[in-house]
Amino acid sequence: MENMVTIIISVLTAVGGWEAIRYLINRRAEKRKADAEAGTAETAATKEVQDVYQQLIADVKADREEQRTYISELKEDRKHLREERDELRDRIDKTDERVRELQREVARNGRMVESLRPFMCGLLGCKRRKPVTISADGEIERDDQEDIDPVENSVL
Repeated sequence: MENMVTIIISVLTAVGGWEAIRYLINRRAEKRKADAEAGTAETAATKEVQDVYQQLIADVKADREEQRTYISELKEDRKHLREERDELRDRIDKTDERVRELQREVARNGRMVESLRPFMCGLLGCKRRKPVTISADGEIERDDQEDIDPVENSVL
């Protein structure tokens, strides 16, 4: 019986030894396969990250180009507004000058009317001048004062 036990132990040891060797070989192969799959997954993840970075770079470039376009449009608008402002200033200056000219003319005309006032008469065809006041509305108001010296027709 001892022989039998020894044979069984020898058979089991042989079978177990082969199984252990096969296990070690399979384990190495499985480890290599797992390492290869991990490398493949790592490569895929790196490629995805690189794609994300490339997309970010493209987006940043597009955004910068859009910003440059917007800035150039703003500069152009500012240039047009400055030109328009300068034109309006010139027009205001010309208008102010014209107003000053008209004020001088009005003042001169007022002085001329005042200088002619003694020669005005409120009665048509009158040879004796009677003082009158002409209102801003154009109405004539006669002053009932004494007559002014008559004007000779030869002087007129």
